[in-house]
Parts: sequence; structure tokens; C-alpha cells
Amino acid sequence: MPLIVLWDIDHTLIDNAGVSKEIYAAAYTALAGIPPVRPASTEGRTDRLIMRDMFLGHDKPVPAWATVEAALAQAGGDRLGQLRTRGTVLPGVREALEAASAHHGWVSSVLTGNIMPNARVKLSAFGLDPLLDMTVGAYGADAEQRPALVNVARQRIRNQRHLQAETPLVLIGDTPRDVEAALTSGAEVIAVATGIHSQAELAAAGAHMVVPDLSDTTSLLELLKALAE
Repeated sequence: MPLIVLWDIDHTLIDNAGVSKEIYAAAYTALAGIPPVRPASTEGRTDRLIMRDMFLGHDKPVPAWATVEAALAQAGGDRLGQLRTRGTVLPGVREALEAASAHHGWVSSVLTGNIMPNARVKLSAFGLDPLLDMTVGAYGADAEQRPALVNVARQRIRNQRHLQAETPLVLIGDTPRDVEAALTSGAEVIAVATGIHSQAELAAAGAHMVVPDLSDTTSLLELLKALAE
């Protein structure tokens, strides 16, 4: 049966080792002319919200989004080498993505708060990008709030991959915001405790399926197959 699988990136597929916050700081510095005094508040939020709040939190006018997006893309591209050196792929991720991408009838893409260029940088740093259909994903430039990204991805997949509107969709992510995005948009969710939130916290947020990490490919595939039925 067809299935749409949308993966979060940071702390679900990779550990960026702090490079993400350096990207936000560099983009802010390029636009504001001075470094931020506080790091970006991220934790599953979109780039639109993260950067807006950085400027507001420093009592600075918020630049036009196109200007902010360009600065973020520049800062992300500049740090590809640092991601490769300092970051890591989380346990079982490569095997899970390979299995999902090889499954007939499934669309495996991303739902992330990152803008698309930086999502590609983060995945390409570890050779993960060929395992995902990134053209139909949803990204931090597409909406301010994470739940709205689910329908963005649904529409792209419907238009480009010609799946039916009722095709089951599952999010895989590590934060309560991933859980919220699924629950408020009629999607399923598999929460993975590889970020700062424990399995108990993710379950308390409403996730019915919680795993410690993605290392058990067989069990993960069984969960996904059950959702596709």
C-alpha cells in the first residue's frame, strides 16, 4: 500500500554538533552588522520563526524574508565542511532511509524547519540526500508554523507523485512540535528520542509510537508497513 514518510532532519537523522546555531548567528550578524548576544531558540521551530524572533529579541527591525533566507543559505553553504567534520549521522538512519526509499509505492521525503538549501547541505554532508525525495518535502520557508508544513508536503506529493489524498502520512521526528504537527493535521507520528526529549516526554506530548532511536530497522519498517495498511 502507498505511504508518505516525512523525516525531520536535526536530531532525528543527524546530530549537527551546534553548527545549526552557528548558521543562525552568522546570518543574523551578516544582516544586523553585529553578532547576537543570545543564541537562536530552535527546538523544532521553522527558520522563519527562529530568525524573526532573533531580530525582535535584539530590538532590531526584521528584514524582508527574502533577504533573511539568502543570508541563511549563504551561512549554511559556508559551513558544509564543518558539518562533515563535526556532525554525525544518528544510529540506524542510513539503513532506515535506504529501506524506506526502496519500498515500492512509498514516498520518503522531509518535513523540516530548515530552508531547503540548508536541509540539502545538512543531508549532503553525509550523503543522505539521494535517499530522500526532496522535491516534494516541506521546508522552513514554506510556513511559519510546523503543522502548516504537513499540508504543504501533502499538496506537493499529490501534484507531483499523483498519490491519493487519503494516502496515509507519517512524520518521524524528535520534538513535541513534530508530534503536534502530526496530531493537528491528521497525520501519524513516530517520535524518536534522539534529541533533548525523553521517550516519556514525547509520549506525554501525544505520540502513540515512540522509539529510542532508529537503529532497529526491522521494527521501524514493521511500524511503517502497519500504518500503510
